[in-house]
Order: sequence, then structure tokens, then C-alpha cells
Amino acid sequence: MSEARLRAPEFLYGTAWKEDRTPALVALALRVGFRAIDTANQRRHYFEAGVGQGLAEAYRTGLVTRADLFLQTKFTYQRGQDHRLPYDPGASLSDQVAQSMASSLEHLATDHVDSYVLHGPSSNYDWTEDDAEVWEAMRKERDAGRTRLLGMSNVSLRHLQQMAADSTELPAFVQNRCYARLGWDRALRLFCIEHTSVYQEFSLLTANQEVLRHPPIASLAATANAMPTQIIFAFARAIGMLPLTGTSNAEHMRQDLASREIALSAEAVQAIETIAG
Repeated sequence: MSEARLRAPEFLYGTAWKEDRTPALVALALRVGFRAIDTANQRRHYFEAGVGQGLAEAYRTGLVTRADLFLQTKFTYQRGQDHRLPYDPGASLSDQVAQSMASSLEHLATDHVDSYVLHGPSSNYDWTEDDAEVWEAMRKERDAGRTRLLGMSNVSLRHLQQMAADSTELPAFVQNRCYARLGWDRALRLFCIEHTSVYQEFSLLTANQEVLRHPPIASLAATANAMPTQIIFAFARAIGMLPLTGTSNAEHMRQDLASREIALSAEAVQAIETIAG
């Protein structure tokens, strides 16, 4: 079993698009029972310092310690940022990675994160020289102990195949938006299984609203005395995904975590797998 699978949490709480609500929602997620937090040093979509404030509140009250948590953040290229950059745009890419990491550690008041993720390759099509430079800089952050694992998000199968062909170290985590109509990212998921990477999904519910209303999902939910959303999360785990939820609703947080107790039959998993692709 890979190091990533040994260290992977059961459920990630995502902090994108929460702005000033970030500290309170992170603290709430921890009170409800989440122990893994996903963020990014990209002020355009995340308030990473607010994540740190929520963590500080949980530490202050004795709810959790740093050792209880899995913290994941990301390096984002300048094209994915707004004007609030966490690094010097005139610096080399390698230096930008180091500066972004230093900023993240300050935001999160820690000396390391558990996972450091490249927030999307520089090209939608090919693995580029810029990506190779950034990935090597991220490896240096890992080797220096500032992260335990490396990941990549918004990535295609072609990117990973090109990395493998170049004998480049593959990510421990792959985080993608997952669409049922595209077969739940099946080809990339299978690549992850083959190469012992852990597939993290995001937008699993928001990207698949039509599936939540599908009759077989409703039937499975009724049989399990569960919500359709819980069936989808149970399915995600059954096919090897690490689920991520970004809900701002405390009851939905509890429901999402409770989905860990739902075991679907092989027939049910197959039915959902083929429901829309």
C-alpha cells in the first residue's frame, strides 16, 4: 500500500469561496468531526489566513491539536491568481513555490502541511518545462519536511501519462472535478489505482445535480434510510475516491460524515458507475 493511502484521511472539508465566513466554517467543520482541511494560497478563491484563524480557535479550545489534522494547501500559478499574490511575480518559479509555501505555513501557523498540491498545470494539454520546474521545487519542499506528500489538481490523464513517460515522480493525490456524464473520470481514476495515487474529487454534488434526482439513487437512499447525497459519497468511497465537501450547513456536514457508515452492494456501485457514462 502506498504512503498516500496510509496517510489519506476519510473526508476532506473544502474551504473555497467562503471569504469572511472561512474561520467560523472551519471551526464548525472541526466541531462536527472533520479532521482534514483543503485550502490553497490563492486569495482569488480561498481565504487561507482565515483557515488558520479557524484552526487557531479549535486549538485554543482544546478541540483538536495539529497532530489530529490533515492539512492540504496548493501552489497556484500567477494566471490563476488575482492581484493578491503570495509571492514575487518577478521571482523564478522555483522561488515562487518556496515563497508560497512559506506564506501558507505562516497562514496556517504550522511548520508543515500534510499535502502540497499543484493547483493545475500551466497548460491544459501538455506537461511543460514550467510544470517540471514547479514540481521539482515542490519536491524540494517535501524533502525539506515542509510537506509530507505532493498532489496535483485540475489535471488530465495526458498530463499524468506524460509525467510517467518521462519517469517523473507521480503525485500521491490527484484532485479533479468529477462528472457522472464523463464516467466519473474513470480513465484517470484507473490510472491512479494503477499507480497507487489517491483520487480526490471536488464538486461531486454540485457537478452532478441531475444524478441526485435519478430514480435508482432515490431508491438506494430510501432503502438505506439515507439522503441521495449520502449515497453519492458512499459510492465515491466504494470506487476509491477520497471525498471532499464544501458545505456551509452544519446538518449537511453531519450527513456527509455519516455517509461513511453506508456500505453499498457491488450491484449498486455498478449501477451508479454506469448511470450517466
